[in-house]
Amino acid sequence: MPECRKSSRIDPQAKYLIVLCLVAGVLLLPVPARSSGQDTAIDPREIYSNQAPRWLRAVGKLQVPGSTYANGRRSHLLEDCSASLVTGNTSSEADIIITAWHCLENYNDLSRPILFALVSGQNQQLEREAYRLVDGGGMHADWAILRLRVPIAAADVIPLLIHPQRATPITSISMAGYSRDSAMGDYGNHLTYHPNCLITATRPTVNDSNCLAYKGASGGAVVQLSGTGTPWFSGVISEGDSAGLSRFVPVAVFRNALNLHLK
Repeated sequence: MPECRKSSRIDPQAKYLIVLCLVAGVLLLPVPARSSGQDTAIDPREIYSNQAPRWLRAVGKLQVPGSTYANGRRSHLLEDCSASLVTGNTSSEADIIITAWHCLENYNDLSRPILFALVSGQNQQLEREAYRLVDGGGMHADWAILRLRVPIAAADVIPLLIHPQRATPITSISMAGYSRDSAMGDYGNHLTYHPNCLITATRPTVNDSNCLAYKGASGGAVVQLSGTGTPWFSGVISEGDSAGLSRFVPVAVFRNALNLHLK
């Protein structure tokens, strides 16, 4: 690069050198970094592993075959949701699972089975066929109770005990399910959970929380620990905005229906 010199007399060649130096100086200035436009917030969820809380093994993946009819054509679909294995006592096996009503909304062919799968303590996948017992009947009561045709032994997976009351906002909760986001959820291949989130609003039939859950986590578990550390199934994930708001139906809303089918 040409050398820049000071001079009291400016001739045409000096003018050329000054302009060249100025241009070179501009080119060497640092360029501000551009924003990528992406959200850089840290995802508060965790991926299930052998070091995760043991109660997560009771949360499984639910596959519901369904169909819709529109414009004279029937379309078949497969709804991927989550569900939880629960019990009313410490029996040696469990056969009741809880999910969201909207996961079963398009299930209308009883010849096609609903499948529930979870991972045992031996890291083996267990799969069971399930059938519907009772549900809330709409988004206003977004819960459903199903029975497994073959129970799951507690030696393989310990089911979740039912919260004896209603989850309290003064104690943190956790949400778990098979979210279908492309990041931690890996399109529904990973069980993810948000520990230590909070109930932010309570209403008669639904609670709001700041837990993070994506589509696919519907039907998953809301768990609150007792004073002695017992994980209590406290509700079923209903909906959310994939950001900072998730809604769940407290188990207290459908406790009477559940008690009719728990052993």
